[in-house]
Amino acid sequence: MMDMKRIFSTVLIAILGGLIALGAYKIFERPTEITSIEERQQAQFASLKTPRMVGSAGLVDFTEAAARVTPAVVYIQTTYPMNYRNGGRQFPFDDFFDFFEDRRRPQQPRRAPRASGSGVIITDDGYIVTNNHVVENGDKVEVTLNNRRTYVANVIGTDPGSDLALLKIDAKDLTFVPYGNSDDVRVGEWVLAIGNPFDLRSTVTAGIVSATARSIGILGSDRALRPGETPTAAIESFIQTDAVINRGNSGGALVNTNGELIGINTAIMSHTGSYEGYGFAVPVNIVKKVIDDLLKYGEVQRAFIGVSFTPIDAAFAKERELETTHGIYVEDVVEGGAAQEAGIRKGDIIINMDGKEIVGTGDLMAIVGLHGPGDKVSVTVLRDGKERKLNLTFKNRQGTLEPQVAQSNFKELGIELAPLSDDEKKQLRTENGVRVTSISENSQIYNYTQIREGFVITRVNGQAVDSEESVSRALKQSKQGMVQIQGFFPSQPGMYTYTFPLAK
Repeated sequence: MMDMKRIFSTVLIAILGGLIALGAYKIFERPTEITSIEERQQAQFASLKTPRMVGSAGLVDFTEAAARVTPAVVYIQTTYPMNYRNGGRQFPFDDFFDFFEDRRRPQQPRRAPRASGSGVIITDDGYIVTNNHVVENGDKVEVTLNNRRTYVANVIGTDPGSDLALLKIDAKDLTFVPYGNSDDVRVGEWVLAIGNPFDLRSTVTAGIVSATARSIGILGSDRALRPGETPTAAIESFIQTDAVINRGNSGGALVNTNGELIGINTAIMSHTGSYEGYGFAVPVNIVKKVIDDLLKYGEVQRAFIGVSFTPIDAAFAKERELETTHGIYVEDVVEGGAAQEAGIRKGDIIINMDGKEIVGTGDLMAIVGLHGPGDKVSVTVLRDGKERKLNLTFKNRQGTLEPQVAQSNFKELGIELAPLSDDEKKQLRTENGVRVTSISENSQIYNYTQIREGFVITRVNGQAVDSEESVSRALKQSKQGMVQIQGFFPSQPGMYTYTFPLAK
């Protein structure tokens, strides 16, 4: 009996000791730093993993996935200035599929042009991903939630190369869509498209994945490429689906049957402007990289290979007397570029990169889009009929490995600003703006524009501004050192647009 008591006491002491140790550990342990949106999502959804949903007929059931995701897909309305023009067209992005309000009503009072699209909430505190072409050059971006509450959104960053944009609204405890893994997407699997086509809010359609790594030539590079440079400023490696999408679906969610985000719906291929069976979405793995770069650096850290290339098809293979119809044919390499330093030569055929087979342009772009300067990948090339394995380190546009952090360059403008009061906004009939209170005669803005003291700036690089901070944020979106400022003189009619170099 004494032995049993002794054993029981020993076990009890051991248990108490373990609990005390665990409690002390929990008290003194340092919380894990969460650095990316994906890690934040995983922390919140760790206890919510559910198995794949199967209906009574043995088929995949869409109802639960639709119920989960629909509250996290938002309606976005972008307002443009009255005199907005885009390359000679009154309304932008005809190649995509945004829905513009009916403008064929001459009897109606003239209103500022507006476009609508969709967006996807990706954090509970209001970060939203959408397409760049949904919000680009807008005076004002409004987000309406599934519960009809409306917010004015801040454009945190945009990336024309992937046609993605990151917005932020001031809200908490929002339903969001967890990231999936687009590398796991397979042709033939069921998917749901959720968005706001033709202003029909929260519309859900279903289809299958028709193809992956699809390049359709809809995204243009944001600058002229140097001779021999790979056109990686535009990343096209779309998921193709036959889930019905139309105008207004831009920026909406493409999800799997577990309710996980696998893509952002971006474009349709159509002869009529309406859906004809071919929809395209940016894969979520590219979305993850772009959004995290915008948050961390203010701009996307794009990887460059340093080659010019031609995808191989049967005709090209016959012309060049090649033994394969798969891969990317290297036409030239950039001096000092990543490819040259890796040992890639003119005439090589890239058939594998980062452990993935390269069949065409989309396969290569998918890998490039997931990496940044300094990342290392293995490359397999065909040279003289033999395979050679090489190691490549991506570089950035400047040919270095260092991340490029967007600078606000506000001081270089050479101006001082003051926000407009509510009374001034009402008197000037503007919803936002900052007044120029001082301007340096040595500044670029003074020498290249007619902007002087008293001018009201409403937009910088297409983003609405109402404070010095918002101007600094918008300056980060300057392309090739050029700044676009729009606004008006209180004593003169009309809006004015000025584009000029930021630095001398």
